[in-house]
Amino acid sequence: MPRIFLTLGSINAFLCVLLGALGSHGLKHTLTTDMLTIFQTSVQYHFYHALGLILVGLVLLLNLPQSRLLKLSGWLMFTGIVLFSGTLYIISVTGIRGLGIVAPFGGLSYMSAWLLFAYAVWTGK
Repeated sequence: MPRIFLTLGSINAFLCVLLGALGSHGLKHTLTTDMLTIFQTSVQYHFYHALGLILVGLVLLLNLPQSRLLKLSGWLMFTGIVLFSGTLYIISVTGIRGLGIVAPFGGLSYMSAWLLFAYAVWTGK
């Protein structure tokens, strides 16, 4: 399981750099300022949680290999990337703001992931 989270984290970190460069260079003159801000927010949260996935993988590998809570935390981070950042990417590029209803579920996934992470490492479960 640690390999899965380390791999997902690394691939997502790569995607963050790629998408960040795309936003800075390719979309800078295409998107409105508002949509570019949304895109940048998506990259920012995506990157934080790519690092979070790597952190989950490392803690699983080195300290808590059997922690179901830590594994759930990793899956919630990945779900948050898809739901929050993915939705914001789509909104910023398409302008379809109605999809914004999905983003809070991603935010909830992010918050739940970090709470579970804290609980898992604090209790060793």
